[in-house]
Amino acid sequence: MKKIQLILTMMISMLFSMPAWAEVDSPKGVVESTITLMIKILNDREDKTIISSKDREAIRDTVEGRFDYQKMAMRSLGKPWKKLGKDEKLHFTEVFRDLLERSYGNRLSEYNGQTVVFADAIIKKKKALVKSTVVDGARETPVDYKLHQTKSGWQVYDIRIEGTSMVRTFHQDFKSTLSSGGYKELVIALEKKVAKLKAKDHN
Repeated sequence: MKKIQLILTMMISMLFSMPAWAEVDSPKGVVESTITLMIKILNDREDKTIISSKDREAIRDTVEGRFDYQKMAMRSLGKPWKKLGKDEKLHFTEVFRDLLERSYGNRLSEYNGQTVVFADAIIKKKKALVKSTVVDGARETPVDYKLHQTKSGWQVYDIRIEGTSMVRTFHQDFKSTLSSGGYKELVIALEKKVAKLKAKDHN
């Protein structure tokens, strides 16, 4: 869980520090434009110390279609995904998305002036890699976005922090529960975690 917390913390840093100067329909542009809109939402808050339900909804609308949560959920779950029915896949994806949003959503007010330096996107057919460096004082942390091209455009399906894949980290974390209690136990555990995080919300 410590690795996941590190990844989520670094995601927060990126959310607040990416400018928008690339085309929206390019891999780099998708990431930067999305984050810029999120920053505007956060800057427009009357109370900068909390994230309200209204803010959460606006942020969710902003990232819609830019992050491929089903792909993230599928890769994080691994082999059990293939045995799920359509409704189960939709449910797990929603629980997974809630987990991501709630895990870092309550901490979006922690921006401390981090900046991000981007390299040009590396595009190979229908996949792309957007490399960046998060600069926080003297500390520099490499953060890479992996995207793939879908019918809806370029979408992020994984993020690597200092070489550590977010998807792989979740996969390893889920693996222990899957081994001991199976898929149903994992879903119950994740739902309980999401419920606890929701209870901490400021409305």
